[in-house]
Amino acid sequence: MEETHDNDTLPNNNPSTVQDITDELELRSKKYLRGEGANLKGLKDKKLRTQLSAREQLYGQSAKAAAKTEKWLMPSDGGYLEAEGIEKTWRIKQETIGREVDILSSRNQYDITLPDLGPYTLDFTSSGRYMAVGGRKGHLAIVDMMNLSLIREIQVRETVRDVVFLHNELFFAAAQKKYPYIYNRDGTELHCLKEHGAVLRLQFLENHFLLASTNKFGLLLYQDVTMGTIAGKYRTGLGRTNVMQVNPYNGVVSLGHSAGTVTMWKPTSSSPLVKMLCHQGPVSALAFHSNGHLMATAGKDKKIKLWDLRKFEAFQTLPGHANTLEFSQKGLLACGNGSYIQVLRDVSGAQNYSKYMTHSMVKGYQIGKLAFRPYEDVLGIGHSMGWSSILIPGAGEPNFDSWVANPFETPKQRREKEIHSLLDKLPPETIMLDPSKIGTVKQTRKEKLTVQEREAEIEAAVEAVKGKKLKKKTKGRSKAGKIMPKKQDAIATAKRPYLEQKIQEEKDISRKKQKTNEGVELPKSLQRFARKKPSS
Repeated sequence: MEETHDNDTLPNNNPSTVQDITDELELRSKKYLRGEGANLKGLKDKKLRTQLSAREQLYGQSAKAAAKTEKWLMPSDGGYLEAEGIEKTWRIKQETIGREVDILSSRNQYDITLPDLGPYTLDFTSSGRYMAVGGRKGHLAIVDMMNLSLIREIQVRETVRDVVFLHNELFFAAAQKKYPYIYNRDGTELHCLKEHGAVLRLQFLENHFLLASTNKFGLLLYQDVTMGTIAGKYRTGLGRTNVMQVNPYNGVVSLGHSAGTVTMWKPTSSSPLVKMLCHQGPVSALAFHSNGHLMATAGKDKKIKLWDLRKFEAFQTLPGHANTLEFSQKGLLACGNGSYIQVLRDVSGAQNYSKYMTHSMVKGYQIGKLAFRPYEDVLGIGHSMGWSSILIPGAGEPNFDSWVANPFETPKQRREKEIHSLLDKLPPETIMLDPSKIGTVKQTRKEKLTVQEREAEIEAAVEAVKGKKLKKKTKGRSKAGKIMPKKQDAIATAKRPYLEQKIQEEKDISRKKQKTNEGVELPKSLQRFARKKPSS
C-alpha cells in the first residue's frame, strides 16, 4: 500500500543540511520564474540596463518567496491509495490502514455505540473542527473533533429528524417532532421556528444566511436567520420528500421526489427552476460536487447516476442502491446502503467513476447519513447504533485557507469572521443557476412590432424618401418623366427591408407549423391525406 503525490519530482523527505534546503528551494523556484532572463550585455544604454537588471532581480526574489511559501506554508500534498501488482485498493481494510498511518490519524477510527438513542444523523462545520450529532430518540451533542472531547450534550425528549450547523459552531438547528429549534453551543434553546412545521430535512446556505427546510406536507420554506423574516414559502406540489441538498456553487436547493424527479428551487421563485426526470422510481439520495457542475442521484430502481448540470445529461450510470450519497472536497463519492459503504473515485479525470474503497459495518447497523469531514481524510457515518468514523485517503483538501475556514481560530478571529460574513451577506436574489451572470449587462430582447407600428415605420421611411430633393441636372435629365421613376425606385428601396423581414417571419412560422405537424402522428384513416415528402 502506497500513496501517490502530485509533486513527484521534488524530494519528499525533510532535508538535513542548509545546502539541501537551498537546492530544494532552487528547484521549486524554477516553476515560478518568468522564463529565461534577458541578455543585458549588448545594451549600450546604462540607464535602461540598470532598470532591466533591477527588474530581473525582483522577478528572482518573487520566485524564491513563492517557493518558500510553497515549502513552509503548504507542506501537505494530496495522495490516494495505490495498489501494487494485481492488488485492488477496494480490498484494503481499515485495520490495514490503521496500522500504517500515524497515531494522530489512527485516532479518527472509532465506533460510538448508543443503541438506545439511534439512529443518528451528523453534520460538520465548514472548518471540520466541530461535529453535531442528533439521535432519533432526542439526543443532541456537539463534539470537538480536534481532541475528541464532548462540549455539550442535551436530551430534548422528542424525535429529532435532522441537525445542521448555522454560520459557525456557536449555533445549530435541530428538526424535532413538531417544529425546528435553534440552540446555542451551551445547549440553550434560542428560537422555536413554528412557521416551518414538522420538518424532515434542514439545510443552511452559508453565503446567504438562509435556513431551508422541507416538511412532511411538501412545503419548502426559507428563513433569514439574521432578521428572522421568511424569504420564501412554496408548495412543491410533488408530495412529501426527505431528500434535500444544497448546491454549494450557486445556493440552489434541490429536492428528490417519489416520482423519480429532481426539482431545483430558489427563494424568489414559486415554481422550480429545473424539473428533470432522473429515475424510474423514487429518488432515495442526492449529492453535489463542490464545483457545482456534477450531481449524483440514487433511486429505488437500483441505479446511481452522475449528471453534468451544464448540459443536464447523465454521463454515467452505475448499478447499485444507496440511501445516502456524499461528495468529498477532492471529488470522492461515498454511497451508503444498509451496512455497506462504497467509495467511488474518478481515476482518469475524465468523469469516469470506479470503485475505490469499500467498508462493511457490523451486521445489523443501518447507515442513515454519510458526511466527509472537511480538510481531513475522514468519513463520518451515522447509523442505527450510534456513529462511527473511518479513514478514506485522499478525501479531504490537504491545505486549508485560514481566511475561509480555520480549524485553529481564536474567539477574536471567530467574532471578526462573523462580522465580515454578515457584511458580505448575499441577498436571496443572487441565487440562480448560473451565478456568473451577476455583474453582466442584461441584453434587452427585441419586442415584436404590431401591424400598425410596422405600417407607421414604413410610412415614415416613405415620407423621408419623398421629402428628399433630387439634384437638378441638365440636358433634359430633370424632366418629370425622368424624375418619377427615380422617386418610385427610392420608395421601393426604402420598403424592401420591411417586406423582406415580413417574408422571413412568415417562412419561419410555416416551418414551425410543418415541424409540429411532422411530430404529430395522424390516425391510420387520415394518413393517406398527409402531405408526402418528395423522394430524393
